[in-house]
Amino acid sequence: MSEHAHSHGHGHSHTHGVSPDADRRWLRAALILLTAYMAVEVVIGVVAQSLALISDAAHMLTDAVSIVLALIAMRLAARPARGGYTYGLKRAEILSAQANGITLLLLSVWLAYEAVERLISPPKVTGGLVLITALAGIVVNLICTWLLSRANRSSLNIEGAYQHILTDLFGFVATAVAGLIVLTTGYERADAIASLVVVALMLRAGTGLVRESGRIFMEAAPAGIDPDALGDHLVATDEVVEVHDLHIWQITSGQPALSAHILVAPGGDCHKVRRSLQELLSGEYGITHATLQVDHVGEQGAPDQLLTLSPRPGPGSDPEQQAGHCEDAHGPVHRQGPHRH
Repeated sequence: MSEHAHSHGHGHSHTHGVSPDADRRWLRAALILLTAYMAVEVVIGVVAQSLALISDAAHMLTDAVSIVLALIAMRLAARPARGGYTYGLKRAEILSAQANGITLLLLSVWLAYEAVERLISPPKVTGGLVLITALAGIVVNLICTWLLSRANRSSLNIEGAYQHILTDLFGFVATAVAGLIVLTTGYERADAIASLVVVALMLRAGTGLVRESGRIFMEAAPAGIDPDALGDHLVATDEVVEVHDLHIWQITSGQPALSAHILVAPGGDCHKVRRSLQELLSGEYGITHATLQVDHVGEQGAPDQLLTLSPRPGPGSDPEQQAGHCEDAHGPVHRQGPHRH
């Protein structure tokens, strides 16, 4: 086996950090602006008896909460790894994003119920007051959207807060249209219809946030990376015979990680193979946190045996041909040439 006889190469490339460009100042400025306008809108919504305005104010409350959660999560995620939290608290950002998504979904259910009731029995709505307030809300949300766009939206945490405010902006547009219709035609159901438009936008944004945060918590591969194709790419590297125990997940948004067991041909240079694979992962897939265990073929068994993921020898099977790396498979096995995934 030469000098690599007992090498279990563990290669790590570390580029950890929590969205360095996500400036807390932009979030705080948006939070102050939203909170001040929300208080005004609640009062006007009650006076004008407009569900659209009240629903917009309720949504602005979730906007403010989402920004507070984002700020808290950013602070927690920036703490260094210590004790039992070997990754630190980076997934606090994903918890925040999921909380934002769930809040949007719950709020959309309540608003949908209220809107349907008002479609059936519409109250008197002061269209002019609704229109003026909604137009002011559009201006406020445009400013807040611009503020959050200055932060790093590659973070799902920041994206959650941004989606809240963007949805609210579209909701104010719908409310302004409803106020104009009520003012010019007297059609008071337009207010409830505008609320249903806001509900649809909330459902869309909330579903996306819950789905993406759920993928991270379930340790699914990052969107855009096909683990089977990646495994085939790794095994096509010179001197690589087999790749198994391949796992790809995200520590937090924008921080993919990978681990794998690599089998190298007898006499191959394990260290060279490891470096080549890490360069491939970093350059072509953006995976800079990769842990690779590299062994020679047969290093833990007979020289002519592949160290593969195989089941326990069954009745009538040849144990000499089934020297398995693990009793239970941890994922598909990638070999050169055609193979099942």
